[in-house]
Amino acid sequence: MKITAVIPARYSSTRFEGKALADILGKPMVQHVYERTIQAKLVGSVIVATDDERIASAVRSFGGHAEMTSRDHETGTDRLAEVAARLDSDIIVNVQGDEPLIEPAMIDEAIAPLIKDPSIVMGTLKSRIKNLHDFLSPNVVKVVTDWEGYALYFSRSPVPNFRDKWNDLKDEVFASGKLLCYKHVGLYVYSREFLLRFAKMPPTFLEQAEKLEQLRVLENGCRIRVVETAHESIGVDTPSDLDKVLEKLKKN
Repeated sequence: MKITAVIPARYSSTRFEGKALADILGKPMVQHVYERTIQAKLVGSVIVATDDERIASAVRSFGGHAEMTSRDHETGTDRLAEVAARLDSDIIVNVQGDEPLIEPAMIDEAIAPLIKDPSIVMGTLKSRIKNLHDFLSPNVVKVVTDWEGYALYFSRSPVPNFRDKWNDLKDEVFASGKLLCYKHVGLYVYSREFLLRFAKMPPTFLEQAEKLEQLRVLENGCRIRVVETAHESIGVDTPSDLDKVLEKLKKN
C-alpha cells in the first residue's frame, strides 16, 4: 500500500498565530512534526499542506515537501482532502501540525489496522486518562469504544458518566486503572476514498454541538477503529503549551 502522511499547517490561529513557525530549540515547530512523521516505519512520504507561503518556504528550507492549498478551508480535513485528491495513495494520514512531540510509533499504531483489514476506512488513537482534571476538562476530548475497538462516541463531557461513583472520583482512582477512561489522540488515518467522501459530507448535529468533526463520521453510520497507545504527546494550542514542550525537550 502507498501511504502518505499530510500535515495541515495554517498560519492564522485565534489563540496562537503563526504557531507552525514557532521556534523550538532552533527549529520551527512544523519541522519537528515533519521529522518525527517521516520516521514512522509505515509512512512512505510526508507533505505539509498550508495556505501560507511563509510556512511553505520554511518547509522547503529544511528539505521538506510543501503544497499550497486554498485559504477558504474551514477545517484541517478539508485541507487534507484537497491534497489527497491529487495523490494516488491508498492511505492518507492526518498528523496535526501542532504536535511537535508526536512519537513515530503512534503513527504506525494508527495505520496498522487499515493495512490488516481493508474494510476499515478510518482509524485514530486513544490513551488512558490518569487524573481527574483531564476527565473533567472540556479541552480533553474523551472517547468510548465497543469491545472490538470501534468508537461509540466522542465528547468534551466526562464519559462514561459514573453515576454511582461520582463522589469517589479522585486522581488515584484514574492513575491506578480502577476506572478505565480514555482521551482521544487527534491523529487520523483514512482510506483515500473514504477521506474524499467524508470531506463532502455536510456538517451534522452532534458534530456542531460538540465541535468535534469526527462525530460526522459516526452520525453517517461509518465506523472508526480506535487503537490504544501508551505514548503521550503535547498539542500546542497556546504559548503556554509551547513552554511545556520546551521543558520536556530540555529534560530529554
